[in-house]
Amino acid sequence: MEQALDGLVWYVVFLFSTSLHEASHAWAAKRGGDLTAYHAGQVTLDPRPHMQREPFGMLLLPIFTALSSGWPIGYASAPYDPVWAANHPRRAAWMSLAGPASNLLLVLLASAAIWIGIGAGIFEIPASIDGSSVVAATSPGVAASAAFLLSAFFTLNLILCLFNLLPLPPLDGSGALPLLLPES
Repeated sequence: MEQALDGLVWYVVFLFSTSLHEASHAWAAKRGGDLTAYHAGQVTLDPRPHMQREPFGMLLLPIFTALSSGWPIGYASAPYDPVWAANHPRRAAWMSLAGPASNLLLVLLASAAIWIGIGAGIFEIPASIDGSSVVAATSPGVAASAAFLLSAFFTLNLILCLFNLLPLPPLDGSGALPLLLPES
């Protein structure tokens, strides 16, 4: 039962983090001149449009893996115009990096909350660290729940950021390669 409850927390963190990731791609594309994802309703933190676009990757697979293993595994995507991307490779590259950048932002925010909690005496560095216990509470109750939630946000978003930066299609890192190449 505890693993299922932990899996549910991980799934909620996954939903928020993945929705922000995909909304960031859509927002960056809109700013770069491609309105495809904007018109598809993808510039939102509401997970429902992202679930409608990728029901297996946002619902079935992550719920199954979160409940069975305690960790969600899933995927999502935001649509874009490939003609726009071909005509504006650098803008498309920035669009690719927007998703991992949003996950890095969540890592930094979780880190800041963790360090503030340590400074306030609410949290402490645990004797051993794993994905669910990046930080430990100094007392049970709400502090322990907050430590678990912050650990989940930190760990999942660090994994999402780093994994998506791999330069392998269809991951975001492959779309960012034009930024490393000369414009010609």
